[in-house]
Amino acid sequence: MRTFTLGIEEEFQTIDPVTRNLRSHMSKLVEGGKITLKERVKAEMHQAVVEVGTNICHNIQEAREEVTYLRKMILDLAAEQNLQVAAAGTHPFADWVDQLITEDPRYDELIDEMRDVARGNLIFGLHVHVGIETRNEGIQIMNAVRYFLPHIYALSTNSPFWCGRNTGFKSYRSKVFDKFPRTGIPDFFASSNEYDEYINLLVKTKCIDNGKKIWWDIRLHPFFNTIEFRICDVPMRTDETICLAAIMQALVAKIHKLQQQNLNFRPYRRILINENKWRAARFGIQSKLIDFGKQEEVEFKQLMDELLEFIDDVLDELGSRKEVEYVHKILEMGSGADRQLAVFEATNDMNAVVDYIVSETKLGII
Repeated sequence: MRTFTLGIEEEFQTIDPVTRNLRSHMSKLVEGGKITLKERVKAEMHQAVVEVGTNICHNIQEAREEVTYLRKMILDLAAEQNLQVAAAGTHPFADWVDQLITEDPRYDELIDEMRDVARGNLIFGLHVHVGIETRNEGIQIMNAVRYFLPHIYALSTNSPFWCGRNTGFKSYRSKVFDKFPRTGIPDFFASSNEYDEYINLLVKTKCIDNGKKIWWDIRLHPFFNTIEFRICDVPMRTDETICLAAIMQALVAKIHKLQQQNLNFRPYRRILINENKWRAARFGIQSKLIDFGKQEEVEFKQLMDELLEFIDDVLDELGSRKEVEYVHKILEMGSGADRQLAVFEATNDMNAVVDYIVSETKLGII
């Protein structure tokens, strides 16, 4: 079977261990990390955000090694600065108004263009790249995989709180990001040429200066031969990140396999997929998503069983069966949002929620 390479990016919160609030000390972590991690660690627009990204990984086991190593390095660097690290889509009570912005011409330009929409984008995501051979192949796979984005998203939901409030959503991160242009589920594209014509039109009309300002939930990367999944909240546990990445890789491999057999998965319209994305954001793995083929609501667990059956015949070839089957653990223990909410319900204390996120972030690492 062809290798579907992986690249994984995680965005983390830097936490003051006393106040449990965000601490704008990311630059210290990045400076320290550059010695050993080089380009695998980088600053983000808000100084309390640090992002790490793996090298190109040839299988899910390599990806696990890289993700584990990078988390350990960031945790160690943070400890040297008397900081902690937390993996959640939003901080439970930090206010974006109080956060410092990283000095960088790129971020200055973004804030000049988007003002408080950019300043308020205090969110933390997981991005997974899956390697493809050609852009046209990538577009056809992207068209089909869009249907499964809400399923993956529900598993990742890990941002129920915003500015000290229980939002009622399992993932409020996506609601914050929706304020940006060119976000959400992408449209259907007939070919990579049509996709590139769209990008070129936006560049020509000065809507964007390059394809990286397409912030959809899934996109063809403008510079690499990858499909980039961008819909997920960053999960608390490494095991969750690896499970989600393995499912994404398997979906790409399965759609590719169907296409090689002159078959395909039926593409659905964005306006329909958006209905499931809303349900996933609101209710997470407790949601009922819509099976648009059957035209009926289906319990999430049943949908996951169907998804696992759909990708089953590529898992052994990818060597990712164990990693994918961790999904049963997520369904049993709850997504990150479910677990955060359980801690808050038991303690009525946002500090306890932060402490829990911090402990989960280093689970199996330290």
